[in-house]
Amino acid sequence: MSSVTRYRKAVPPHQGHQHARGGDCCSAKAEAALALQGADPHQHAHGGCGHDHQPGDRHEHDYKHKHKHKHDHGHQHGAGCGHAHGHEHAGPSRVQLGEGKGAKQSRLQIQAMDCPTEARLIEKALGGMSGVVALEFNFIERVLLLRHDLPHLDGVKSAIAKVGMQAVELDAGAQAQAPQGHGRRANLLLIASGLAAAASEGIAWSLGDGRLEVAALALASILLGGIPTLKKGWIALSTRTLNIHFLMSVAVIGAMLIGQWPEAAMVLFLFAIAERLEAMSLARAGEAVRALMALAPETAWVADGTGWREAQAAEVAVGSRVRVRPGERVPLDGRIADGHSSFNEASITGESLPVDKGPQDAVFAGSINGSGVVEIETTAPASGSVLARIIATVRDAQASKAPTQRFIDRFASVYTPVVLVLALAFAVAAPLLGLMAWHQAIYSALVMLVIACPCALVIATPVTVVSALASAARHGLLVKGGAPLEMAARIDTVCLDKTGTLTLGEPRVTRVAALGGGDESTVLAMAAALDSHSTHPLAKAVLDEAARRGIAVPAAEQVSELVGRGVRGRVGGRALQLGSRRLAEEQGALTPELAAELSRMAEAGEGALVLLDGGRALGVLAVADQVRPEAAATIARLGEMGVRAVMLSGDSPQVAAAVAAQTGVSAAHGGLLPQDKLRFIEQLQASGKVAMVGDGVNDAPALARADLGVAMGAAGSDSALETAGVALMDDKLSRLADLIAHARCTAAVLKVNIAIALGIKLVFFGLALAGVASLWMAVFADVGTSLIVIANGLRLARRV
Repeated sequence: MSSVTRYRKAVPPHQGHQHARGGDCCSAKAEAALALQGADPHQHAHGGCGHDHQPGDRHEHDYKHKHKHKHDHGHQHGAGCGHAHGHEHAGPSRVQLGEGKGAKQSRLQIQAMDCPTEARLIEKALGGMSGVVALEFNFIERVLLLRHDLPHLDGVKSAIAKVGMQAVELDAGAQAQAPQGHGRRANLLLIASGLAAAASEGIAWSLGDGRLEVAALALASILLGGIPTLKKGWIALSTRTLNIHFLMSVAVIGAMLIGQWPEAAMVLFLFAIAERLEAMSLARAGEAVRALMALAPETAWVADGTGWREAQAAEVAVGSRVRVRPGERVPLDGRIADGHSSFNEASITGESLPVDKGPQDAVFAGSINGSGVVEIETTAPASGSVLARIIATVRDAQASKAPTQRFIDRFASVYTPVVLVLALAFAVAAPLLGLMAWHQAIYSALVMLVIACPCALVIATPVTVVSALASAARHGLLVKGGAPLEMAARIDTVCLDKTGTLTLGEPRVTRVAALGGGDESTVLAMAAALDSHSTHPLAKAVLDEAARRGIAVPAAEQVSELVGRGVRGRVGGRALQLGSRRLAEEQGALTPELAAELSRMAEAGEGALVLLDGGRALGVLAVADQVRPEAAATIARLGEMGVRAVMLSGDSPQVAAAVAAQTGVSAAHGGLLPQDKLRFIEQLQASGKVAMVGDGVNDAPALARADLGVAMGAAGSDSALETAGVALMDDKLSRLADLIAHARCTAAVLKVNIAIALGIKLVFFGLALAGVASLWMAVFADVGTSLIVIANGLRLARRV
């Protein structure tokens, strides 16, 4: 899949690039950013910062370019409901029914559609209808997304009604209603059906099967609670669909024909109970998604020129001013126009600690305002907020089946008809071979029909994956489907970009060296004076250090740029220059003392700014990026999990080595262009599964090529949600280890669920062949297995 994305990203600075004043650095990352825009990096002009810069400098720019991303995460959008078995509870499945783009998209809520059993019937009902192009089934919300060229949907609704379901069209932007429970009358009928079935079974055990009251009570039970199942079985037969309702109907009718009335009644009652319990359990998986959708308020207080009015959030235009009072949730993404407050952004980033924000700081829809009243200028519509994209990603993620789910679907599509054929063959062969009487053989074959239902087997994967995805999203880990989640569990090597990933991307002055017996404070004051009119990140680092030390910055005059080398001006009547090693060489100021100092800084991974007075060096300022506080602990935790960390950086090898020593990264490679990163990733992929962690823009090619792309700090990046398979919404590297741990826990739960489902099926199949298992035992075992795997999968909704 490819997409065209308009990037707008403020690229963080770092010391490792070839700043005109810092020298000794590599420009690979900036060249990569420019290469992605189709520009020549050596012809890229920077203006308004008061300095000249080498092509490698990084500035805050609005990167606006078109770039195609190739996602290769194993997603397979297919006709997920087209299997013959038909009781697989899952996320959405897409079915392409015809050619054409489809001019319209409509959403239909079908309360009775909670699994592919119904989806298969709907597909058959609409498959031959002219104008219907594609169907997408969302079983969690029970919504059918219909792509079509029809003037109205009356024919679609009528066709769906013929297969026993009612469709209600949803307005654009309207949320689907939560699944409706059964009415009081239906519950009373089910209770009465269960009592009648139990009475029939009790009389049969105590007085014998042949009594009239046994058959009468069983028939009453079937009429009271089993008609809906038999009706669905008839619809399946009439549409030539092999599903669970057909199998159950055949089993029940067969039991009645051989005189097993109590068994027939109990099977239908237990199956009705099973459907109720499964629907209730699956609704809990839907609650996790609906809880995300409820985070953003539906209304907002908007300025209208004369005061404040309450309006629907979906109707608020971009650029409007919105008021948020203490304790309220922010309705839309925006920037603070007036006021200060703290914000709980746990719903976006997973960080529970409040974040203090003031004018011009970005705020996200769904975050909770703390103690102050703020006014926000909206920057995105309700549908385009970060929270809305998180919700859309989680919902869309259900449509991409995980590799395990695709395998189980293929297995179940073969398993069901094979068991059906074996049951029929056993019913005929066992009596002919003298192994069983006809009555017993037919009964055992009916038990096998019940066992043929793959409910527990197929339900194991989607419930587990949906629960894991929703839980991860609540904790700031946005995983785009089951395929990236499963891949995260298999990762054994993590490649990390340096700037903005292992480091904060915020340079600071680490030390000041005065030369020739000078004073550090004087050197810093003069350098700050030359930088006082600059907005460049390195200039900001110099000014911040002067402010931290309480140094008064004198005025600078006649400040101008030295193209490709630095800046010059007059401070206190002295003509000074501030720039790179090359500038010092040109001025003849590279003395052995200065060269030795510059070498020490390079070995430490620091950039250098040289302050010159003509041909004499007054001092050197060491500038370095800050390593993330949690970086070393995260790398150590990954090592304990058996995951190797490798740094791939565009910075100089010395800088990369210095950061690797501080963080514990096992291997560091510096001076890399984008194609070099791709080459390293391909080499590592030859021996295992590789994840690439980067900022989502400069590292886009590497993110796409790796087995798993992970974007850092995606809450502030429009592109990160598009580029990688996983987006870490906050700016904490520790989330990477959380992701892998969560994915491995999910994989373990999946394996346990599949083992439980297959194991119990095999046990009861063996019991049926031996003539020991009964119909109601088979149904009870199937129900119990389904509930076990559902409960086990839902555990993931409460952890990360």
